[in-house]
Amino acid sequence: MNKRTDLAVEAREFITDHISGITSEDTQVGSVKVSTITVSGQEAAKRLQKPVGEYITITVDNFAACVTAADDAVEAVCAALKKLIKRKGLTLVVGLGNHNITPDALGPQVIEGILATRHIQGAAAAAAGLDTLAPVAAISPGVLGQTGMETSEIIRALVDSVHPAQVIVIDALAAQSPQRLGRTVQISNTGISPGSGVLNRRKELSEATLGAPVISMGVPTVVDSSTLAYSVLEQAGSKPQLDEAFQNPMMVTPRDIDTLISRSAKVIALAINSALQPEISREDLIYLTV
Repeated sequence: MNKRTDLAVEAREFITDHISGITSEDTQVGSVKVSTITVSGQEAAKRLQKPVGEYITITVDNFAACVTAADDAVEAVCAALKKLIKRKGLTLVVGLGNHNITPDALGPQVIEGILATRHIQGAAAAAAGLDTLAPVAAISPGVLGQTGMETSEIIRALVDSVHPAQVIVIDALAAQSPQRLGRTVQISNTGISPGSGVLNRRKELSEATLGAPVISMGVPTVVDSSTLAYSVLEQAGSKPQLDEAFQNPMMVTPRDIDTLISRSAKVIALAINSALQPEISREDLIYLTV
C-alpha cells in the first residue's frame, strides 16, 4: 500500500530476493537507458503484482524541447515498440485520459501527433504514391465522466467494428520515484488497467477483454502522496509510520507537468509513427504531423 507504482522496473526493486520466472536486461541506446523485464511464470507475476509478459522501460535525463529524427529517445521507444508488434494489418492507437487535466492528458496529446491512414486507400492512395502506407486508426475516447461510457466499452465496440491486428494504448502512469516523472516510458504487451495508478481502476484493456493483442505505453506523471512520504522516511533511515492523513488518495505532480507531458507526447507519437510507417523517413513524419 505504501509503495504504489505502475512501473515494473520499480516493482522489481521492491523484491530483494531472487525470483524464478523473472529476467532482466539493461542496454543503452545512445544516451538512453533501456531496461527489459520478462515475467514468465504465474508465481513470479504474483510476486511482482504484474501480469505475465514483457516490460520495456526507457529512461532519459530529459525529453528534448524539440524532437528530431535523430533523437535517442525516439529511437529507443520505436525499437521497443517494433519488438512487441507481432502482426501486420490495421493498428488502432488509443489515447486514454482527460485532456482537461494536465497530468492525465498524455494519451490525448499523443493522438494529436498520430498519422492516421486507414482512410487513405484504393486508387486515390496509389495515385498519390501512398499505397504502401500501413493502415492506422487513432482515437481519444475521453473518460467516463465526459462520455457516460466506460473506456473499455468504447474500445471493444471499435475493435468489433474495424477488427485491428493490434491495439496500442497510451496512458499516464504513477511512479514511486519523483525522479521518474516525465522521464520514463514503459512499454508492455500485457495490456493496461486504466486509472489503477490513481486508485480509479477501470476494466482492463487486454487481449482477453478486447480480442486483439494490446500493447500499452505510458509515462509516469504522478506519485501517490503516501508512497512519496514512505520513500522519503525510509531513505532517511527511520521506520515509516504514516498517519491517516497519508492514507487518503492524494497525487503529487511536478510544477512543470505541462512541459513534461508535451515533450513526452511528441516523442511517443513520433516513435509510434516511425514504427508503423518504416518506409517514411522521420523527417517526413515530423513534417506530416506538425
